Amino acid sequence: MKSHNDEKLPLTVVTGATGVLGRHVVGGLLSSGRPVRAVSRRPRHSGLPSSVEVVAGDLHEPSTLEDAFTAASALVLIAVPETAVDVVTRARAAGIEHIVVVSSAAVTAGHDTTYNLPVERAVQASGLDWSIVRPGEFATNALLIWGPSIRSGRRVVEPYPEQAGNPIHERDIADVVADLLDPGRRGRVDTIVGPDTLTKREQVAAISAAVGDHITLDEVTSEQARSFYREQGGFAADNADWLYGLTSYDGVEGATDESLDVTPPPDSAYRTLTDVLGRPGRSYAQWARDHASDFTRTADRTAGPEHD
Repeated sequence: MKSHNDEKLPLTVVTGATGVLGRHVVGGLLSSGRPVRAVSRRPRHSGLPSSVEVVAGDLHEPSTLEDAFTAASALVLIAVPETAVDVVTRARAAGIEHIVVVSSAAVTAGHDTTYNLPVERAVQASGLDWSIVRPGEFATNALLIWGPSIRSGRRVVEPYPEQAGNPIHERDIADVVADLLDPGRRGRVDTIVGPDTLTKREQVAAISAAVGDHITLDEVTSEQARSFYREQGGFAADNADWLYGLTSYDGVEGATDESLDVTPPPDSAYRTLTDVLGRPGRSYAQWARDHASDFTRTADRTAGPEHD
């Protein structure tokens, strides 16, 4: 009798494969026995397992993706709205049959109309099979925004410490991506959130417990936070205007998407891992423990902030 392990599973192409989420998607597919081809702008420096086929390619330059798409059946696609139509057209021409889009819960909320939504629409209009995952707040945002100042001075600068959310572990998002590659999951749009509703203050406390050291939370104005994070650079600088209510998600000056200092009401459109996969999502405390070393790897607290 032919076993499941003897069956030849379709080849899946993963874009963003060297990112925080992409690495877990690649790892999850490998562990389930699925052939994986990872796309990287610098394949020699990918740091992915040797068993992974890594090819050069850049979503910003669709013409570079020909080798990546050859002989593949499925594609995990991250958002690059400027080239989405061209990328999807090339994927279809290469014989890809199914695209899983990594989008954002901001689309579900109606805040994102210019970034992830155009990618979703390009895929849905392609004639290919599709599935979409819209994660809520990535727990890793805390590492990208607060990591440098926690590492350098055990400090967090935050204008809305009582703002609550449901941060989700990147490994849970990766698990949903893998699940959506199943033929029985096609045509789904899953907006997913983490299992814990936590304020920013509570998130900082969880990180403090994980690293075993006190972290000071400095409550400041939104303008002061923007100045601080612009000076810090990186992800925080790029997103400070939107994160602190000075523009909308789509970049409209003076507009905000929702109140930042209260917990939004529950919405049935947002689903937990229990709803989607039938098992609980990883807790924020678990996420903080998983990343404790990322918050503590700079021993010299007088050193300048690092950029992720």
